Amino acid sequence: MSLFAPHRRSRTGYGLVLLQFGLLAGLGFLALPLLRLGQVGLTCWLLLGLSGGLGGWTLLHNRLGNFNVHPQPKAGGVLVTSGPYRWVRHPMYSTVLLAAAALACVSAQGLAWGVWLALFGVLLAKAMVEEQGLREHYPQYAAYCRQCKRFVPGVF
Repeated sequence: MSLFAPHRRSRTGYGLVLLQFGLLAGLGFLALPLLRLGQVGLTCWLLLGLSGGLGGWTLLHNRLGNFNVHPQPKAGGVLVTSGPYRWVRHPMYSTVLLAAAALACVSAQGLAWGVWLALFGVLLAKAMVEEQGLREHYPQYAAYCRQCKRFVPGVF
C-alpha cells in the first residue's frame, strides 16, 4: 500500500513536515557554534541572500492565505503560475533548500551536508505528495508540470 495513496496522503504529509522541521533544526544545531562566533563565510551569506530573495519573491506572487506547510492544496486556493512559479513548481521548497545549504555551509561538516541531502529527499517526497493533490484539485496542473521543473529552473 502506497504512502501516497489518497487515504494516506494526509498522515504522510504530516510526517514529512515533521521530518522537514526536524532536519532544519538539526542543521541549525550543527551551525550554531560557528554562528555564535560570527564565523560565516561569504558563500554562506550568498546562499542565505538567494534564499531570502526567492522567498520574498514567492510571497509576492502566492499570498499567505493561499498555501500551507502541509503538502495539500487549500480549499478555495488558486493555482499560481506567475513570478517564480513560472520557472519552478515549488519555489518555497527551493527557498528552504537554499537556507539549509547556508546552514550546512556554515557548519562545513560532512554530517551537515548529509542532513541537507536527507532534507532534499524529504522535500522531494513532499513535493510528490503535494503534486498528486494538485493534479486532482486543478485540471490544468498536469500541463503546468510538463512546462515547469520542480526545484531548479530548466534542470530539476
